[in-house]
Amino acid sequence: MAQKILITNFTFSVNPKEFEDMATELAPDFADVPGCMWKIWTIDKESKQACAVYLFKDEKALQTFKESSLVASVLSHPALSNFELRDRDILKGVSEITRAPLMQEAEA
Repeated sequence: MAQKILITNFTFSVNPKEFEDMATELAPDFADVPGCMWKIWTIDKESKQACAVYLFKDEKALQTFKESSLVASVLSHPALSNFELRDRDILKGVSEITRAPLMQEAEA
């Protein structure tokens, strides 16, 4: 099965340090998501917007994650809003040329 990318964008209402503290507290839970090979966290402190980019081993792992209690808890968090979740296919050959951090199935 083909790997999948999930891109999430959202707004936070707390100060950037509080958001980073929240993310740090949640990071181990995200690290344990089955089928998630990695997650990159981003932040725009001035606009109070954040983004996360995930690599999932396949479509099933991505869909299971989107239906999880972890995602439900994040989507209902009072300090977070304006969520946009988009999953994408990967152009593997082109991405490999540009050194994308894709993982081989044996590493997954």
